[in-house]
Amino acid sequence: MSFHELLGQEDAKRLLQNALRKDTVSHAYLFTGPAGSGQVKMALTFAQAIFCTASKDDACGECLECRKVEHGNHPDLTLLRPDGASIKIDQIRELQRVFSYRSEGINPKVYIIEGADKMTVQAANSLLKFLEEPPAPAVGILISDNSSSLLPTIQSRTQRIPFSPLHPDIMLQALSGEGVPVPLARCAVSLTAGLDGCRELLAQNWFAEMRNLVLQLAKESLGKGSTAVATAGSKLFKTGLGEHLDTLFSMFHLWFKDMLYFLYRKHESIVFIDQLDFISRAARQRSTQQWVAYMEYAAESKRKLRSNANAQLCLEQFLIRLES
Repeated sequence: MSFHELLGQEDAKRLLQNALRKDTVSHAYLFTGPAGSGQVKMALTFAQAIFCTASKDDACGECLECRKVEHGNHPDLTLLRPDGASIKIDQIRELQRVFSYRSEGINPKVYIIEGADKMTVQAANSLLKFLEEPPAPAVGILISDNSSSLLPTIQSRTQRIPFSPLHPDIMLQALSGEGVPVPLARCAVSLTAGLDGCRELLAQNWFAEMRNLVLQLAKESLGKGSTAVATAGSKLFKTGLGEHLDTLFSMFHLWFKDMLYFLYRKHESIVFIDQLDFISRAARQRSTQQWVAYMEYAAESKRKLRSNANAQLCLEQFLIRLES
């Protein structure tokens, strides 16, 4: 894949292509930014460009080296991902073993580490030594959405390439071209930072179900004698959707923000645009301060979840607060 085929991240492309043109490719890079904003595709394209025999500053996609990367069988490219919840020292040791052999071509070997911030302390220390003294010419690409968790010594030995969230309009246009329904696309775009994240979310069978359930719960919670708690019990925790409460609270946050967008006449920013008629009636049922408070309830509930609070109790408390 060519750099030109990657949407957005123009600064990252410029930095990497300049390094290729000037033969100043660093021994190690840190691709850092929000998850799903295209770091993995950029890393693979950069690796392709390093190996490419037809172009100096890009991947042609047609030469033998490029095709090997495309097919996932290039002998000088190693991809490393967390094994379970972390990257373990044995994985780094295996990487070092593989890199002890000479490259099959004239270019350096390349390794890509996804979720680099998930390395154990032992793994990180082992990688640090590898970064400083690789056994053969090598280019490392560390990918992280939480780079502050990496050892400062690792950060200082890598060239940082920052990634930013892709503009929503660009993502919506791309997803529309792929036939994704607008209501689902707008929701996915608002919950992710890039097309990779959007597509991954939209591919989940539960995503559309969760959106429908959030709309049902949100509408029920506004009525007198709300049945939202009962609905949540029957449709969430008995169907497996309860595993995705973090997304549920994020969708609620978007729903409350849509009420504010309507009140402030920013209709173009409304995420649940297919619910505009309902939003136009409901937005005035609460004050601006109440909608802001509801947004904070959703954010607070997400924080509780991440602190391992009881999921069902967390949701029930949230819904009850909306009724008061």
